[in-house]
Amino acid sequence: MLRIRRDLVDAMVEHARRDHPDEACGILAGAEGSDRPERIIPMLNAARSPTYYEFDSTEWNAVYTEMTRKDEEPVVIYHSHTATEPYPSRTDIARAGEYAMLLPPPHYVLIGTRDPDVHELRSYCVSDGEVTEEPVEVVEAEYPAAP
Repeated sequence: MLRIRRDLVDAMVEHARRDHPDEACGILAGAEGSDRPERIIPMLNAARSPTYYEFDSTEWNAVYTEMTRKDEEPVVIYHSHTATEPYPSRTDIARAGEYAMLLPPPHYVLIGTRDPDVHELRSYCVSDGEVTEEPVEVVEAEYPAAP
């Protein structure tokens, strides 16, 4: 399950709407080992495409270096689908394999923006080419205390 604050959901959706009709992409960073996204890092879609996203390698390296320096990791990798349902494409699944070295593996959040008035948000675990949708719990402000 992915627990995520409403302000982060709103920020991802705003980024997706701003970049529409191109796909938007970015990262939600959180403290190492926490599985709690704490801050959004909107990134440039180097492909500038409505059907494909690609992180700029220079920007990715700078962001990853900054996260490492702050003892953070990518908890969520997100991007938008502008005309199709928010389900990982074959290209998305292959791209997830590029991030297989990240431990723990990030959640993959897709934001559907095909409807100008209503967004769709879904989260997936992608491992070895297998896609599993996971529940998303949106919390209003602070994350609940760990049990």
